[in-house]
Amino acid sequence: MTWTHPITAKWPAAHPDRLQLYSLPTPNGVKVSIALEELGLPYEPHLVSFETNDQLTPEFLSLNPNNKIPAILDPDGPGGKPLALWESGAILIYLAEKTGRLLPSEPAARYETLQWLMWQMGGVGPMFGQLGFFHKFAGKDFEDKRPRDRYVAESRRLLRVLEQRLMSRDWIMGSDYTIADIAVFPWVRNLIGFYEAADLVGWGGYPQVQRALDVFVARPAVQRGLAIPARG
Repeated sequence: MTWTHPITAKWPAAHPDRLQLYSLPTPNGVKVSIALEELGLPYEPHLVSFETNDQLTPEFLSLNPNNKIPAILDPDGPGGKPLALWESGAILIYLAEKTGRLLPSEPAARYETLQWLMWQMGGVGPMFGQLGFFHKFAGKDFEDKRPRDRYVAESRRLLRVLEQRLMSRDWIMGSDYTIADIAVFPWVRNLIGFYEAADLVGWGGYPQVQRALDVFVARPAVQRGLAIPARG
């Protein structure tokens, strides 16, 4: 199916029959590239560079008025009709339901998985991100360390929740690897890696989180997805 959208004026599709991904390899961005790699869906990635404010261009805003990555165009959406979608959690749910994978079909397990996905979106992402701002970026120069300490405390609390959850489970949902794991672990990886906050949060106190993170990062699809779209 040939489908034109204003965003393709800036990011032309070499393969318009494939799902189009507009993203950047950040914790939120790689959620979708990892899921696509895990699911084996044909897709075409496009780099949205924050350095040149690509996310603020009219072309990108035509797809996502919230000017955030990631976003997708799927020429083969529900009922065979094209679908434009943004928000990483919504995209993960969509891809899982499109393929019948990475999200349990049994209702109770499905809602429990979505519960942990929402936990990441409402807690882990915002709190870890604020910690990064106050520890590594512009906020580190603030003399008042109370904002930083607030996010350190909340990040530690969230890590304790995850540590407890993983005590007797391989993954967040047990033996099954799901979109909840794909949502959570890129943020954990970023917290102790890119944000350099391991000492602040007492990383040694979360051995189960470390174990699961190591297994997550070792997955071939995760390794591929972490570098997509490739930075120029």
